[in-house]
Amino acid sequence: KLATACEAEAARNKWIVTVAIVDDAGYLLHLQRMDGAGPITVEAATQKARTAALSRRPSRFWEERVKERPVFLKFPDNFPVIGGVPLVYQGECVGAIGVSGVQSHEDEQIAQAGASALT
Repeated sequence: KLATACEAEAARNKWIVTVAIVDDAGYLLHLQRMDGAGPITVEAATQKARTAALSRRPSRFWEERVKERPVFLKFPDNFPVIGGVPLVYQGECVGAIGVSGVQSHEDEQIAQAGASALT
């Protein structure tokens, strides 16, 4: 359901992306690389999702934070690039979605569409 919502948002905008969904510990549960998405998008989407899941914050937070304090680049498994969104269910982070393939704010838009499908 979450991946389908992401793919629908990407298709609606004619964007070609990779979608990664991880559990709350950052372990990969689902990966969908759309036809034509670059190979590097697989790793980028997965790392964006891991960053959001492990920190319980959108990866946008870390991209903005690194500008102020570059030391945050030293955090292990931190990929501070917009496009990762935590999945929150009943007040608890249960995982995250990461998207890569278009502009970072568009990746985030797709990830948010998937997160919004969580019920």
